[in-house]
Amino acid sequence: MTSNDLGQHQRAIEDFDQAIRLDPNLGTAYNNRGVAYYRLGQHRKAIEDYGQAIRLDPENSAAYNNRGVAYYDLGQYQRAIEDYDQAIRLDRNYSAAYCNRGYAYYQLNDIVRMCRDVKKACELGYCAGLDWAKEQGYCQ
Repeated sequence: MTSNDLGQHQRAIEDFDQAIRLDPNLGTAYNNRGVAYYRLGQHRKAIEDYGQAIRLDPENSAAYNNRGVAYYDLGQYQRAIEDYDQAIRLDRNYSAAYCNRGYAYYQLNDIVRMCRDVKKACELGYCAGLDWAKEQGYCQ
């Protein structure tokens, strides 16, 4: 990450801090600040913000998916899958959540479920996971 990227993410956090001060019930501000923290590598702070976004709006599928990504990066694959599951329950067409859950299943050596999910993601228009899995010889 360049120093310019670092500065942009830090400024974004400051802007979201201000938005939250003005409206502490603005779930999207917590979710978006979580994204900025995530991009800075501050996964725990990101998870806290995604959790607050979910508490304020339990129907926020993006916050569940984002929190799943942060848990995934921390090696907490089962927790990530639980969040991806919820994101998919809320939005059956959430292609990225299917793909992300597929990657988590791969980390748990569950190739059958991994293939199922990356294929579903591709059916929904997001084929990067399936392309990777085919290159690795996992899915047909």
